[in-house]
Amino acid sequence: MTRPRTTVVALAAGLLAAAGAFVVLSPSANAAATLGAAAAEKGRYFGTAVAAYKLSDSVYSGILNREFNSVTPENEMKWDATEPSQNSFSFSSADTIVNRAVANGAKVRGHALAWHSQQPSWAQNMSGTTLRNAMLNHVTRVATYYRGKIDSWDVVNEAFADGSTGARRDSNLQRTGNDWIEAAFRAARAADPAAKLCYNDYNTDGQNAKSNAVYAMVQDFKSRGVPIDCVGFQSHFNAQSPLPSDYQANLQRFANLGVDVQITELDIEGSGTTQANSFASVVRACLAVTRCNGITVWGIRDSDSWRASGTPLLFDGNGNPKAAYNSTLSALGGGTNPSSSPTSSPSTSISPSTSPSNPNPGGSGCTATTSVNAWNGGFVLTVKITAGSARINGWTAGLTLPSGSSVTNTWNATASGTSGAVSFTNVSYNGGVNAGASTEFGFQGTGSAPTTTPTCTSR
Repeated sequence: MTRPRTTVVALAAGLLAAAGAFVVLSPSANAAATLGAAAAEKGRYFGTAVAAYKLSDSVYSGILNREFNSVTPENEMKWDATEPSQNSFSFSSADTIVNRAVANGAKVRGHALAWHSQQPSWAQNMSGTTLRNAMLNHVTRVATYYRGKIDSWDVVNEAFADGSTGARRDSNLQRTGNDWIEAAFRAARAADPAAKLCYNDYNTDGQNAKSNAVYAMVQDFKSRGVPIDCVGFQSHFNAQSPLPSDYQANLQRFANLGVDVQITELDIEGSGTTQANSFASVVRACLAVTRCNGITVWGIRDSDSWRASGTPLLFDGNGNPKAAYNSTLSALGGGTNPSSSPTSSPSTSISPSTSPSNPNPGGSGCTATTSVNAWNGGFVLTVKITAGSARINGWTAGLTLPSGSSVTNTWNATASGTSGAVSFTNVSYNGGVNAGASTEFGFQGTGSAPTTTPTCTSR
């Protein structure tokens, strides 16, 4: 599964001169000294999500160059970015990432062709056959444009609902007909026959109603010849949703269906030994499953994460490797820390794309803190609810969105309102929070992210 790297090594001197070039290290030059090199020796990749606008940050690019042999454009390939107006396509930001990766031997994971979220406004206003045809046209045009450059496509993203029913998510795409996922996969195969075609989702890391529903879909697709090659497991973990004990077994049961499995958006909130052990466990699980192609972490430094307040990545905000980095490299079979420190002094200012807020005084018995991942025209806001000196049995968080902004998708909470003053109330499984403990919810929106801190009222 490893790409030949001899050409990359021969060109290394020239590539390093190019700003931000990706480098895939040769084992003979620096055996198992980085995440990418260690994974490659195991026939796998170790990748990261990349934001094009951050490539000018020398610390960010320095770590990217040194450590990773696979990249996933973070937002640049999504529908709203690539087709902002119907049949008018924009690939410049994604090309910045893809072309540099391809030129330097790094794999590219395409993310994502069809998704209920981050749709352009013109698609959000469509329905039925009109929307179905627009979606298929989008899949075809984007996959055709990148034909031959993509190792794996997330063809369909997050199409199943949370909870115990195993149902499909109610979305405008789902309402075009239950075969919409199959149609998207067939269109992607016709457009790019060589790329692996993946279904990607979250909260499917262990065996549960949602993962069982995805499993049944994959089993059905394989039995009928629907083109599906892989399943992506996002693997976003924290104290409320920890690494499940059957993680490896769950990966294996999908692999037994005859598809590859990939860990696509890994982040693990926490710090120190606990976080380090969890990252190492994920790596060991992937290595134990023959058809696990590789691992992608969703961001480079903690400050680059959409969950920045939870410090969920392998490098701290200054670009220094954490204990989790060392445990991950060791689990991959490496053991040498990076030979170079960050390439420039890190800025003490917070990136506008990930700005944790200060906690508010709270309402009765709880406080709220936020972190935001923003891009041109949209954002994801993660809110951490923390109980005070006594246990709470329910909570509501409220805030006011800027003019022109609206909520498009919410998880781990029930939203009231989509614009202006909005509020979010706990769902059945995360209302009870012990004294001093926390839980999280999040929402995605269009427009500008709010800058005020949410209020929090407990019950």
